[in-house]
Amino acid sequence: MQFPESWLREFCNPPLTTAELADLLTMSGLEVEGVRPLAPPCKGVVVAEVLSVSAHPNADKLRVCWVNVGASAPLQIVCGASNVRAGIKVPCAQVGAELAPPANKPNAGPLQIRLGELRGIESHGMLCSASELHLLDEANGLLILDEDAVVGADVRQHLNLDDMIFSLKLTPNLGHALSVFGLAREVAALTGSPLKALSIPQLGVDLEEILPVNIEAPNLCGRFSGRIIRGLNSKAPTPRWMVDRLLRCGQRSISALVDISNYVMFETGQPSHIFDLDKIQGGLTVRWARPGENLKLLNGQTVALDPAIGVIADQQAVESMAGIMGGGATAVSDDTCNVYIESAFWWPDAIAGRSRRFNFSTDAAHRFERGVDPEQTLVCVEQLTYWVQQVCGGQAGPISDQCPRLPVRPAVRLRVARASKVIGMPLSQAQCSGVMQRLGFSFTESLGELHVCPPSWRFDLQIEEDLIEEVIRVIGYSQLPSDPPRAPVVARVRSESTHSLHGLRHQLAHRDYSETINFSFVEKRWESELAGNDEPVRLLNPIAAPLSVMRSSLMGGLVAVLRHNLSRKLSRVRVFEVGRVFHLDVTAPDGPFSVAGLRQTMQVGGLAYGALAPTQWGHKERMVDFYDVKGDVEALLQPRVAKFKAALHPALHPGRSASIELDGEVVGFVGELHPRWRQAYDLPAAPVLFEISAAALMMRKLPVCEAIMRQQPVWRDLALMASVKLTHDSLIHVVRQAHPFVRSAVLFDIYHQVQDCVPLQQSMAVRIELNDDDIVLTENLIGEAMDQIVSAVAQLGCTLRG
Repeated sequence: MQFPESWLREFCNPPLTTAELADLLTMSGLEVEGVRPLAPPCKGVVVAEVLSVSAHPNADKLRVCWVNVGASAPLQIVCGASNVRAGIKVPCAQVGAELAPPANKPNAGPLQIRLGELRGIESHGMLCSASELHLLDEANGLLILDEDAVVGADVRQHLNLDDMIFSLKLTPNLGHALSVFGLAREVAALTGSPLKALSIPQLGVDLEEILPVNIEAPNLCGRFSGRIIRGLNSKAPTPRWMVDRLLRCGQRSISALVDISNYVMFETGQPSHIFDLDKIQGGLTVRWARPGENLKLLNGQTVALDPAIGVIADQQAVESMAGIMGGGATAVSDDTCNVYIESAFWWPDAIAGRSRRFNFSTDAAHRFERGVDPEQTLVCVEQLTYWVQQVCGGQAGPISDQCPRLPVRPAVRLRVARASKVIGMPLSQAQCSGVMQRLGFSFTESLGELHVCPPSWRFDLQIEEDLIEEVIRVIGYSQLPSDPPRAPVVARVRSESTHSLHGLRHQLAHRDYSETINFSFVEKRWESELAGNDEPVRLLNPIAAPLSVMRSSLMGGLVAVLRHNLSRKLSRVRVFEVGRVFHLDVTAPDGPFSVAGLRQTMQVGGLAYGALAPTQWGHKERMVDFYDVKGDVEALLQPRVAKFKAALHPALHPGRSASIELDGEVVGFVGELHPRWRQAYDLPAAPVLFEISAAALMMRKLPVCEAIMRQQPVWRDLALMASVKLTHDSLIHVVRQAHPFVRSAVLFDIYHQVQDCVPLQQSMAVRIELNDDDIVLTENLIGEAMDQIVSAVAQLGCTLRG
C-alpha cells in the first residue's frame, strides 16, 4: 500500500519525524518497505502564468509564449506542448534552474536550464510537464496548476513536492490498515495522539426514488447499501487536489466519478461501485452465478462464471462480479447523467481467491478478501454522495440499506498472567486494559482477565494470542527486557547408532551425485503413473494449476530434473534428493510434529543416467545400469547388508527392478525406469532410480570388535548346474547355513545353457571360504564340510557340474 504522509497527518499528527514515524509503523508490524519524497530535488521552478501564445515562424509544432513569472519582466519561452494556451498557470523552469536527471539516466548530473535558441527564437526557460518534475513517468502536455496558484511562488512548495510517500508491505491479517484512516487509527493508538474522526456529511434527500435490490445469497453479501443520484454532469473535471492525492497513492485519474470512488476507498478502506442507472434493466439481484453465464468486465476481459462466483445482476444479465470488478455494460461514461452508488459488505470467504482464477487482481478484491468494516457502508455512501454532488452536481435519493447477515463477533478472553508469560515480561491488568482503550476496543474486566469484544473493523482478532500480540505491539517491542538465557546451553550429542541426513548427503555427493530440491507439490499425473497413487493429498489452493497434489514419491521430481537437464544438452546426469513425501493415513495421530490423517515420511531418492563415468582414457565408456546403482545403495547402507528381491513398482521396469529389504522389512526400491514412462516422458534412454526410507539409512550398527582368525582359511570352488529360476540369494543363503565352517560364499561365475533362444539351465560357480577359530582344518574335515554343502544345495535342485 502507498500513501502520502501529509494525508495521514490530517487524521493523526504525532510529534514524530518522518523517519521516527516509519520506524514506529515497522516496529508495530506495519512494515514500511520504503519512504521517498514525492519528487526528486529541483530548484528555480516557479508558478508562471501564460500571457499570450503565438505560432512559431519557423516550426509548425512550436509556439512562442510570453509568460509572467512574478518578480521579473515577462519572459519569452518556446514551447511544443499541445495544451499550452493563454491564461493557464504552469510550472516554469527559469534560466539557471536545475531539474533532476531523466529516469533512464539516474547517474547523470542535474539538468541545468540555459538560455536557448529554437529555430531562430530565443527561449528564456522551459515550461514543465508532470514527467519533467518526475511526478509521472509519461505526460501528454504541460502540468496545469490551479487558478489560485500565486504567480512567482516556488512550485515545490505550491505542490508540496517534499511530501513523503510511504510504501507499506502488509500481511494478510492487516486488512484494517488498508486505508489512510485505518493507518491513522493505528498511529493514534501507538502514540496516544488525538485521532480526527471521519467527516460524515449530513445530506438532504432530493428524490424519493429507490432502486429495488434483492439479496438471494446472505452467505455472499452481508450488507448492501446504495442510493440513486440523478441529473449529474459526469464530464466535470476532478479537482486538482483530489487528482494529486490519488497520484500519491499510485492511482491515475480516470474520470470524476471513478476518481471519487477511488478517493473514498483510499481514505476509508471501503470499496464501492457506481453504476450507470439508465443501463440497469429493472432492479438488482445479489446472487451466486449460474452455469453458462458470462460477463464482460471493465478491463475488457470476458470471463465465464460459475456458481462459486458472486455477482450482481439485473433482470436481463449479470452486471458486476461481486466485490471484484464491475461489468462494462453498466459502466459510467461521459454520457452518464444518472447513477446508482453501491457500497456493500462481502464475506471474505466469498471473495478470497476468485480474482486470481482469472489472472488479475483489484484493489477492491484485495480489501474484501481480508475483511472490510460492515459498519462503514453507510458512511461510504454518504461520502460518495457528498463528493459527487460537489464535483458533478445532481439530486440524491434516500439510502436503501439491507443487512441480511452481519458478522457475529464473540468476546475473546485475555488472561493477564498468560499474556505476561507469552510476552516474557511482567504486565499489569491496567496496562492491558489501557491498550484495549487506546485501540478502541470495548471490553469488560474481572480479576486477572479481560473479555474483549473485537470491533467491526478487526477480522483478525479471534483467539487469546491475537490480543496478546496487540498488547505487546502497542506497548512496544522495544520494551522487552534483554535478559540472558538462564538455562545452560548444552549441545545435543547424536547417538553413534544413527546417521545424520547431512552425512547421507555427503555420502551421495562423494559418489558423484548432485543434490536437487524440488517442490513438495507435483502434477497429479506423476502420482498416478510413477507412484501408483490414485488418492493423493490434494491442495485446496495450488500455486499453479498443474501442481495440484502433494507428492508420495520423489521419483517424479527426479525424472523432471532429468528432462530439464536433457533439454540443455547434458548427456550425463546423476542427482539425488532428500525430502518428505505425503500419504493419506487415517491412523496418523495429531501432534506437535504431525497432522492427523496425514503421514509424512522422509525419503532419499536418486537417479543416474548416461555414462557410468565421465569420458576418460582409463576405461571404455558404458551406460550406467541396475548393478551400478545397486552398488551405490549398498554403499549407503554399509555396514548393514540389505537383500534385493525382484519386485514390481509402478515406475520401474518389471524385469529390472528390486525391493530393498532390511531385517525382513521393505525400505525402498531400485530399478530402471519403465519403458512405458521412458517413452511417455520422451527420454532417449532409461535412467536408473532408487528411493529409500531416510530412517532406514540413518540407522547403523555400532562397531563390534572381533578377534583376528588364528587359523589359516581354506577356499574351495563349487560348480553347480541349477534351474534358471534359482536366485542368487537363495543359493548363497543355503551355502552359508550348510556347515559351521563356512565363513563366506561368493558367486563368481554364471553361464546359461540356451537352446532355441530359450535358457534351459544355468551353471553357477561359488567360491567358499572355510575356517574355524579352534580347529585346524584337515582334508577329511574339509571333505565332510563340502559334502554337507553339496547335500544342502541338492535340495534346491542343484547338481555338480560334470
